[in-house]
Amino acid sequence: MTPSPAPHSDNTAFFSDAGTQLQREGRILEAEAVYRKRIGEEPRDALTLSNYGGLLVGICRFEPALEVLKRAVALAPNLADAWSNLGNALQSLQRYDEAIAAYSKCLSISLDHPLAASNLGVALDSHRGQHETAQKFHRVAVELAPDNPETHTNYALSLLAQGNYPQGFAEYEWRWKIRTTRQHGFDAPLWQGERFDGRTLLIHTEGGFGDVLQFSRFIPLVAERGGTTIVRIRPELLSLLSRSFPQARFVSEKDPAPIHDIQCPVLSLPLALDMTLDTLPSPEGFLKPDPEKVQTWAERIRRDTSSSRLPRIGLVWAGAPHSEIREAEVADRRRSTTLSTLAPLAAHASDAIFFSLQVGEQSCQARTPPAGMKLIDYTDALNDFGETAALIANLDLVIAVDTSTAHVAAGIGKPVWLLSRYDQCWRWLSNRTDSPWYTSVRIYQQDTPLDWSGPVARIAMDLKTFERQHQSGKTPEPTSA
Repeated sequence: MTPSPAPHSDNTAFFSDAGTQLQREGRILEAEAVYRKRIGEEPRDALTLSNYGGLLVGICRFEPALEVLKRAVALAPNLADAWSNLGNALQSLQRYDEAIAAYSKCLSISLDHPLAASNLGVALDSHRGQHETAQKFHRVAVELAPDNPETHTNYALSLLAQGNYPQGFAEYEWRWKIRTTRQHGFDAPLWQGERFDGRTLLIHTEGGFGDVLQFSRFIPLVAERGGTTIVRIRPELLSLLSRSFPQARFVSEKDPAPIHDIQCPVLSLPLALDMTLDTLPSPEGFLKPDPEKVQTWAERIRRDTSSSRLPRIGLVWAGAPHSEIREAEVADRRRSTTLSTLAPLAAHASDAIFFSLQVGEQSCQARTPPAGMKLIDYTDALNDFGETAALIANLDLVIAVDTSTAHVAAGIGKPVWLLSRYDQCWRWLSNRTDSPWYTSVRIYQQDTPLDWSGPVARIAMDLKTFERQHQSGKTPEPTSA
């Protein structure tokens, strides 16, 4: 979501223009100082209140923004930009019905407000999964602001969440022009799916570990179309992906990019390959753990547990914060929870042995597991994704929030019960409990924003069945996702 631009009006224009110019230049503290100075001198200046509220939304200070913007619309009920910014604050707080009302009010004042139309579409996508209705507003926004990458990208995410991959991935190419997107920095021509015999294609990282893992399945299809395929990735992925895809050469991002003729970011591969929901390759699994590491972990687990017949369940409760990217940081707050939130699982799977797969800052929670939960923590030994995959290969089930570890587990074909946030990521589609990307994934989505009680209760109920089926030697299947 993007704050509304400042209109020119009366004697406040100088202050608003000065603040918004500083804000556009990324000089946030200076812009805030200009806004605050003006508001201190004239607390009833609705225009500056609106722009200051938009700035606060942009730096994730949503509650203060909400108070500022409520004042703005009370002082100037016909200031369209203030209503649009108010909608952004409300949507960021996941108060979707109120956000929809604010955007609608903005559009009733100014029909040609592209950001309000686009963000109204986002609210309808996130809150109600009403993609067809949402896309009417997205298309209006794109028509009103054809060169605005935010409106195009919002439209793309709506199409992708709906499962319209050909049009969605084409529109998603606008993401490179968004101010918060880090450019890939490669000058070679973009590969668009053509054969490249006798040439070298460089596929390179985009997004987080999970994005690369999920989209690595396309590497064999790419390699079939040409000469040499090189994949440049973060070093933690090297051992697992190089073993899984011998068709390509893998290099570390820490090393200089090798010489290449053409290039393609990993999230552009589905567009180049003309992917649809029905043609996604290898949903049953495509990652290959090292057999020797798998055996080493099997022996360690046998030494440390009393029985090989008890269900072994991996847990992941938090993602990485990605504080350098505003949108990613906000999404991580919504997708992450705590180990204590998962306490009901132990009560419903009393014989299970749980394994922490949680890495990063929140891994320390494994030291004090909930009462009654038998939790083993080997994460100090998980130095890369190859090691993680080998450990997971010895488990029966992984229960995880939407993180890279979930992609590892599903990528090797292990059952994954995914705890998904209310404003679910586009890759899991809308109103589904299964995934065309992974046959082993079952999705447990929040019923209300930031409330994990519903999905955790459904998983806990399914664990009873899982435990019984595991003990009988049957393949466990969830029932209530």
